[in-house]
Amino acid sequence: MIRVVLPFHLRNLARVNGEVLLEVAAPVTVCSVLDTLEARYPVLRGTLRDHDTLKRRPYVRFFACKEDLSLEPPDAPLPEEIVNGAEPFLIVGAMAGG
Repeated sequence: MIRVVLPFHLRNLARVNGEVLLEVAAPVTVCSVLDTLEARYPVLRGTLRDHDTLKRRPYVRFFACKEDLSLEPPDAPLPEEIVNGAEPFLIVGAMAGG
């Protein structure tokens, strides 16, 4: 099971508390995790990725094992610690401004 941590506003939108547990078929990638997450919680479609291009939204970041994966290819395999559930996959809403 993949453990996914959503930002507060997306947890509210999806009506979940705490971590989301997902069963993701191999190979486990950012894309496959997001596909599974959006299939289970259709209300999240378009909040993390663009509807048409499926590109990451500008102020959404993905982290695994303390590494920022936001600019990595979406089909790159996730670390084993994420795959076996030892570490969570974090989705973070970035902030900008001054």
